[in-house]
Amino acid sequence: MKASAPGKIILFGEHAVVYGRPALAVPVTQVHVDAEVSDSPRAGIWIHAPIIDLHAELNSLPPDHAIASVILKVIQRFGISPLPNLDISISSTIPVAAGLGSGAAVSVALIRALSASLSRPMTDDEVNALTYEIEKIHHGTPSGIDNTVITYGKPVYFMKDRPVETFKTGNPFTIVIGDTGIAAPTKESVGDVRRLWIRDQFNLENIFNEIAQIALIGRRSIESGRTEMLGELMDHNHEYLQELTVSSPELDSLVEAARKAGALGAKMSGGGRGGNMIALVDPAKAESVAAALMSAGAKRTIITEVS
Repeated sequence: MKASAPGKIILFGEHAVVYGRPALAVPVTQVHVDAEVSDSPRAGIWIHAPIIDLHAELNSLPPDHAIASVILKVIQRFGISPLPNLDISISSTIPVAAGLGSGAAVSVALIRALSASLSRPMTDDEVNALTYEIEKIHHGTPSGIDNTVITYGKPVYFMKDRPVETFKTGNPFTIVIGDTGIAAPTKESVGDVRRLWIRDQFNLENIFNEIAQIALIGRRSIESGRTEMLGELMDHNHEYLQELTVSSPELDSLVEAARKAGALGAKMSGGGRGGNMIALVDPAKAESVAAALMSAGAKRTIITEVS
């Protein structure tokens, strides 16, 4: 049995989402994780994941291992005993630690392939809930954005402690993603914003309110098909993220390069200080904006259509 799951990017609202404001995220279908589960001639559950140089039997891995924890959760959920003999292969084109949701995508693809192989198919809601449980093992208190966008493969409007809302795009739009190649230290940047907030709550709450407005207008623009408005919103959101000190010279330089190459707007995406930036482009200009980003120091680019 085979299953696949896409990557994801945050369009608007990173950091402000921690303070109860909305965030907007979309799937990135140009990159994906593929999982395949088949019967094994050998005893045990054998895992092959060349991306992380893993070739091991399940019992040889610690229970909180990124891949082992997914398999154990599925087996536990269905109360399967004795364990079946299986070969599990996982491949991925999603860069790791780049803010593209690679961890959640592995969980979603693997849960779907395993549950189908065990003849216990799961609904999207069940896959999403189980993936969130696994995210908690690895990230403590995750927002729930990654697992939701990746499970449903739709844009998501997310607010902490509220039910997640998926929504549809009125018109497709094209995003170019530029990767700085620098691992994004999310915990560090979130901690720094917290220190700024403690020192100057009034100013930071105002910034978060502005970012919240951007996310709300962004959602309405996508739903109504007026996606050209997203460019200006990205530019504004990036300025606020610079004020929050979570951008970096590398991200700023890629954002600037994208705008100069004709992007309709650009911003950093995710935790910041590294990871990715995104640019809204006219489809005809996607390749030239991607080339400009590579010239400006991006380690890789991805062109994705959100539809």
